[in-house]
Amino acid sequence: MLVAAAVCPCPPLLVPEVASGAAHELDTARAACTDAIGVLAAARPDLLVVIGPAGPEGRGPYPQGARGSFRGFGVDLDVRLGRPLPDAPAQERGLPPSLAVAGWLLGRTEWSAAPVEALGVEEPLAAERCLTTGRQLAARADRVALLVMGDASASRTLKAPGYLDERAAGFDAEIARALATADVAALRALDENLAHELKAAGRAPWQVLAGAAESATLSGELLYEDAPYGVGYLVAAWS
Repeated sequence: MLVAAAVCPCPPLLVPEVASGAAHELDTARAACTDAIGVLAAARPDLLVVIGPAGPEGRGPYPQGARGSFRGFGVDLDVRLGRPLPDAPAQERGLPPSLAVAGWLLGRTEWSAAPVEALGVEEPLAAERCLTTGRQLAARADRVALLVMGDASASRTLKAPGYLDERAAGFDAEIARALATADVAALRALDENLAHELKAAGRAPWQVLAGAAESATLSGELLYEDAPYGVGYLVAAWS
């Protein structure tokens, strides 16, 4: 059963080495992510599952200790998904960027509260598939926690990756409200087409969360909400 969840944005810019001179601009977001992960640890889960958006090559499961890298962003920095397990088989695939950011976040909090696994979710995954995946994850252990990585719209300003779309602010505001109130029904009902048009990479992971939380009674708290660089970043904790 799901006992806690943390929702964090997943831009590689969260990693100071990637952001370089602009690192301070996301200090507040980083602090909020640390607080959200603290909520997960306080829930004393038996299993932590990290969910993040991924392309076709990055979808699927990743074991504890899987490696990720930010070399593709010009930074000589490698991370792991939690502490490596002794005698674990070699993992050929590297973590997709969203899960590498999660690995970095967990590393800076020295996560040791529970075993950790990850799942890369491809952006076009249909809502019902996301919900089914969430239900299956929640049934994995008596006490399951989720770290859900994903950005809101990328269309908040003229310089945003998706250019300015007047629908973006309202879309992000509804996501923020749903996360703040642990509104499972609202996440379940997200418009897949609109999310795709607004380049909201978090849509599928949020709907996995909705599926996992269907049988849980959790309250939510919004810890951070902003749109630096024209992209909606949200941090929330459910417990």
